[in-house]
Amino acid sequence: MFDNKNVATLNSLIATTLDSVDGYRKAAEEANAAQFRDQFLSRANERQTIVANFQAKVRELGGNPEDDGTVLASAHRAFLGLRDKLTGERDDSAVIAEVERGEDHIKAKFESALKDDDLDPAVRQLIQTAFTSVRDGHDQMSALKHGLNAS
Repeated sequence: MFDNKNVATLNSLIATTLDSVDGYRKAAEEANAAQFRDQFLSRANERQTIVANFQAKVRELGGNPEDDGTVLASAHRAFLGLRDKLTGERDDSAVIAEVERGEDHIKAKFESALKDDDLDPAVRQLIQTAFTSVRDGHDQMSALKHGLNAS
């Protein structure tokens, strides 16, 4: 049985989470400090697992899982690449600030999805479990940003 509401919600979160995976991988490439690269790659891998779990659930519900990020994120990454070329800005605090901005976005998307009372209980539980990871990532990047700004 095809479940349009739950599939649509999961696919929207898949696209946003794929954006997060890409963002973390790009941040790892741009980070100067090895500790930041390692943290970014670890979060990218964690988010990739969330994507795989959501895609499996979409298939189970009879849908076609999203396998690409959002157009908005692609445009944002292109803008950041252009900005970096023009300004030469590639220090770790700028990279972390961008990652934290992305974390604010993904956290808000998950919070919004969890407010939907019409979700299947199993889908809600899957999203809630993933949200724990998203919230931890958000809090970690926020602490990094504020720690660097305090220095």
